[in-house]
Amino acid sequence: MEICNSILHNIGAASDEDFIELSYDERFLRRKKLKSYNGIEFLVDLKNTISLKKDDMFKLDSGLLINVRYKIEELLEIKGNNLMHLIWHIGNRHIPCQIEENRILIQNDKVIEEMILRLHGQTKVVLEAFDPEGGAYGIGRTHGHRH
Repeated sequence: MEICNSILHNIGAASDEDFIELSYDERFLRRKKLKSYNGIEFLVDLKNTISLKKDDMFKLDSGLLINVRYKIEELLEIKGNNLMHLIWHIGNRHIPCQIEENRILIQNDKVIEEMILRLHGQTKVVLEAFDPEGGAYGIGRTHGHRH
């Protein structure tokens, strides 16, 4: 089995030879066995837990590069005339969210959906890649209260 001890960050699609699609939760790792699209099994064994981004690469001990792509996930799209108010409530609960000009995307959560509806927001389940904002100061990860 191949071993990956290093990640190349923000490389772009430098290698389309092989790739792996990972969900938001799957992109937060330190040690994990993975399998690429072409069937290459490899063990990620890093010194620290990291959050992978699109265009990062797993560099295997053989030199093979495996491109990180975002997996399509079931998300909750949130819209409303009071979008700033809704964003405040999402942030107050430390929920990872992707903030766009006219909508917010979060992981599908029935309890949060009920809250948004009570606050007069509109929701819809969508299938998209999830790339939420980073933690404080735009770095790191925001953790929900489920940890």
